[in-house]
Amino acid sequence: MAASLKEMFLGKPKDPLDPRVFHQISLIAFLAWVGLGADGLSSSAYGPEEAYLALGHHVFLALPLALLMAMTVFVISASYNQIIELFPTGGGGYLVATKLLGPKIGLISGGALIVDYMLTITISVASGADAIFSFLPPEIHGAKFVVEIVLIFFLIYLNLRGTKESVVFLLPIFLAFVFMHFIAIVLGIFPHSAQVPAMATRTYQEVAGDLKGVGLFATLSILLHAYSLGGGTYTGIEAVSNGLQVLREPRVQTGKKTMRYMAVSLAFTASGLLVAYLLNNVSHEPGRTLNASLLDRIYSGVLSPDSALTYAIVAFTLLTEAAILLVAAQTGFIGGPTLLSNMAIDSWVPHRFSHLSDYLVTRYGIWFMGLASLGFMLYTGGQVRILVVMYSINVFLTFTFSQLGLCRHWLAVRGAQPAWSRKILVSGFGLLLTSTILVVTVVIKFAEGGWVTVVVTSAFIFLCYLVRVHYDRVRGALKALDSTLTDIPFQPDLKPVPAKDPHAPTAVVIVRDFDGIGVHTLLTIPQLFPNHFKNVVFISVGLIDSSQFKGASEIENLRRQKEENLKSYVEFANCLGWYAEYRSSLGVDLMDELVQLCKDTGREFRRPVFFAGKLVFQEESLFTRMLHNHTPFTLQQKLQFEGLQMIILPIRVFTGGPAPRPLSGAPAL
Repeated sequence: MAASLKEMFLGKPKDPLDPRVFHQISLIAFLAWVGLGADGLSSSAYGPEEAYLALGHHVFLALPLALLMAMTVFVISASYNQIIELFPTGGGGYLVATKLLGPKIGLISGGALIVDYMLTITISVASGADAIFSFLPPEIHGAKFVVEIVLIFFLIYLNLRGTKESVVFLLPIFLAFVFMHFIAIVLGIFPHSAQVPAMATRTYQEVAGDLKGVGLFATLSILLHAYSLGGGTYTGIEAVSNGLQVLREPRVQTGKKTMRYMAVSLAFTASGLLVAYLLNNVSHEPGRTLNASLLDRIYSGVLSPDSALTYAIVAFTLLTEAAILLVAAQTGFIGGPTLLSNMAIDSWVPHRFSHLSDYLVTRYGIWFMGLASLGFMLYTGGQVRILVVMYSINVFLTFTFSQLGLCRHWLAVRGAQPAWSRKILVSGFGLLLTSTILVVTVVIKFAEGGWVTVVVTSAFIFLCYLVRVHYDRVRGALKALDSTLTDIPFQPDLKPVPAKDPHAPTAVVIVRDFDGIGVHTLLTIPQLFPNHFKNVVFISVGLIDSSQFKGASEIENLRRQKEENLKSYVEFANCLGWYAEYRSSLGVDLMDELVQLCKDTGREFRRPVFFAGKLVFQEESLFTRMLHNHTPFTLQQKLQFEGLQMIILPIRVFTGGPAPRPLSGAPAL
């Protein structure tokens, strides 16, 4: 019953061992543009408006500002194309900073980007809800916050079903937004195209007058202030390089094509709106956005000002704007879990964030991003004014690190890379633009609420650092155990291997790799039960996580490695005088695979006892409970309800003192 309900809500599970699954769940460039490009396009709801209003009475600067915005989009996109080429397996700004600037800078970049993805979800949902409720009676506005909470859980549900399924569901909304805004920008600019030469002349005259009146520095300050306040326009560009894992092969070409779609559509929309504001003399109206005022002027000029058709077109266009903001939250649910899985592989966050569900998504990452965005929603009450301030800092920190890393890379390989000068010119120019926006944004918005982003990001980075320190200590402590126990020389042919006896007592050992933990568990069994067990069966599951789920060859390598490790255990057990064999499988759900293998083994061997090792620390802490020993205890509970006995053997880990000693009295081999 539970399984049928799960399939009804989430769909049928996907088989990771099916070679066709990579083609079935991957996104072509067009769908990737929908799933990853909505974040950038949705910023047209507030980015160009914030930049235009910051010009004040100097609206004539909108023309150079529009050109500067378009240029920035293409420069950042070109530099991220370099990242796609250098890191075709994904990782984006986090991987660039880690590989090119060092792991600590990578941690800062990754932490900043994770918080930015959380805020992407929050601000997109909050802005979308604001736009939706602007068409509804004021009497029901009190329900807006509840609707925002429901929308976050709905997006979590969509993404738990699978990345492609969620993108296909949101496709009509995205296309409606693109079409309606393309028509609006064309109608807002081309009927006034005859004014463009005169507008350019006036802009030149006004700039020249300002240079003489207030000076070069003041004029540039006005332009840079508006340029920086519109910095939210460029967020989302990095999403393609972060989410390469979900793109269809060949990923580099698909990623570049997606980036091209994103850059052209974003530059056209953002710059087009700025020019349309200027040509249509749009100004701030209380209770209305600039886009609403612009659309009203455009369609009132084309149609009748008071017609129902004009109102319907304007309302529908604004409704697509609200909807695209909800679609933009999808970027956070694609890029955030992907980035968390990359950080989990590097041990900055718990390793479970790299695990895939049976729908081939990183479910822990989806839940984490969704619940974190819910926390921001509760803290701010869904107020977009506060969220915009919090949102616009972190992405430019990541941008700046990425451009800096690229510059350093091209300088390092200049002797071997013929086109290095052209590439460093692009990344260097991108570094100048993004660092300028970062500095101005931090200075202007820090006291307005930007400090919250700084505090949250710093706290997240600090927690990541603690997780990594703990994992490093445990890895270092276990390294001595591995080197001591796995280097014990085998002595095959010392005595004949006994025959298999399914009715005799059988020790079933749960192992992961051929390491000190598994060998320690194996050697402890004859100490506790001398001369009792006649057979040994080794069970291991090759967990397909985000580090392996990149192609059929990676999964085959995992299968081969798992079998080689298990064969080493069999040889080891034979040397101890046991009959031994192994069972293995590959899957995304570790517990389900282990339970099934144990049940199958229990049916074949009549008197089995299952064994697994657990790490025992001198001092238990929050991290040790969160980061270790979930598998053995959960498996023991499940096997007990199946009528199978399991014993968990402790393995001491001395993280703060001397390295663990090998077992005393271990059997001679």
